[in-house]
Amino acid sequence: FHLFDVAQDEAIKTQHEDQLSISNALHNQELVLYYQPKVNMKTGLVTGAEALIRWAHPQRGLLAPASFLPTIENQPISIEVGEWVISTALAQMSAWQAQGLRLPVSVNIGAKQLQQDGFAARLGQLLALQPAVPAHWLQLEVLETSALEDVVKVSAAMRACQVMGVSFALDDFGTGYSSLTYLKRLPAETLKIDQSFVRDMLDDPGDLVIVSGVIGLAKSFGREVIAEGVETRAHGELLLHSGCELAQGFGIAAAMPAANLPQWVLDWH
Repeated sequence: FHLFDVAQDEAIKTQHEDQLSISNALHNQELVLYYQPKVNMKTGLVTGAEALIRWAHPQRGLLAPASFLPTIENQPISIEVGEWVISTALAQMSAWQAQGLRLPVSVNIGAKQLQQDGFAARLGQLLALQPAVPAHWLQLEVLETSALEDVVKVSAAMRACQVMGVSFALDDFGTGYSSLTYLKRLPAETLKIDQSFVRDMLDDPGDLVIVSGVIGLAKSFGREVIAEGVETRAHGELLLHSGCELAQGFGIAAAMPAANLPQWVLDWH
């Protein structure tokens, strides 16, 4: 006998429909990238930008990634979307360079894409399509909460990408259970302090201790450190006092369309 679960069947149908909708959105060019600037708060220099995906939904308007990316996590379509993000960001860097703006960009990469066979070779092909863009302008951000099934394989893939010049960051550092393991075993050059700690560190002594601890770990391991979620001048001043110069967040700028970024860079003080 077989027990039919109506709720589960409905959930599976909904998930399949959602994944099909996102696949259609990709092929209908409804997905877009917004870019959030990264700056050095000490020198005032704009050091790069993070590419953040949005869905320009024809009925629901502009959707944030949290409203649709979880649906495709660890699904085959996530690899297709991930490659689109990388290739679109590289093409945008090339377009900016033609306008006189030389700006590195970081993109988020899912666990499934990073762990696929031949990832480094495929990345090399995408880089080759934009010969004017130096590989070291591209940084891949690996979520620290990602379910990396084979850390040895991932580490080898990262090193193969680094040989080409691409760098890596551990994103949302401190929020998962594998922080120290990933820090020790994955050759990422940068740690990103999760915005949940940064945002509340002015009022929560525990969050401030975590932020200071991550900065200390980064220095001890010879890694660069950047804070996300910098919403006010006070956040920036406390981070500088704690030894973190690089930052991004609403206190600096929200993510914006690619067309708006060159003028923002010119106006930034």
